[in-house]
Amino acid sequence: MKPPRWLRRLGSSLLIGGQATAAIARGRIGPNDLLQELLEAGPGSFLIVLITGLAAGTVFNIQVAAELSKQGASSAIGGLLALGLAREIAPLLTATLLTGKVATAYAAQLGTMKVTEQIDAITMLRTDPVEYLVVPRVLAMVLMSPVQCLLFFAVAIWSGQVSCTALYSVPPAVFWNSVRTWMEPDDLPSMLLKALVFGLQIAVLACGWGLTTKGGPKEVGTSTTGAVVMILVTVALMDVILTQVLFG
Repeated sequence: MKPPRWLRRLGSSLLIGGQATAAIARGRIGPNDLLQELLEAGPGSFLIVLITGLAAGTVFNIQVAAELSKQGASSAIGGLLALGLAREIAPLLTATLLTGKVATAYAAQLGTMKVTEQIDAITMLRTDPVEYLVVPRVLAMVLMSPVQCLLFFAVAIWSGQVSCTALYSVPPAVFWNSVRTWMEPDDLPSMLLKALVFGLQIAVLACGWGLTTKGGPKEVGTSTTGAVVMILVTVALMDVILTQVLFG
């Protein structure tokens, strides 16, 4: 009995990811392609990360600060927000946003190239499709995911402080002092490590699903949807493991 298709595609994606990592280690990187992908994964996605970060910090305060203020624990608001963002919210939400914005583009682009036989043409020209198409995308996501995560964290904590002061009259000095007191020195590096791992997952699975697309143009949409679902499920599972390892 053959294993289900999603499992075979997952295996193929891991092999493609291994090939891409080996090519990066050997320095087989096209600077022009990399720059284009960096712009897509970085500045091209800043706005959506910025808006969601603003909303996340404010919403957290509306939910949590109100309760803490009632309990007379308003001095703990900043610390709670900082810990929640650094350990869970920032890396996970950033990964979700990048999945929707960047991974869908990767899967659709490579899926379209596969069904229109452009990948076969690249292979016939004695060019490795993994080096040419996957390496710049993987490297761009690995480099840009931590940057996007840090941006999300900074914007969310700033919007949290502003809304906290405006809505619950908590002085900014009290808020930031709470942030400094609650946060551990390794919280930010751990957050960036999570974001880096998620970025690698997103790129490898999106490219793997794109390159294993079969059939006609209709299959491109199915592949893209499948890639997003698989990324979200595996990122959630990886988050459990990383949280246990880094903060357990």
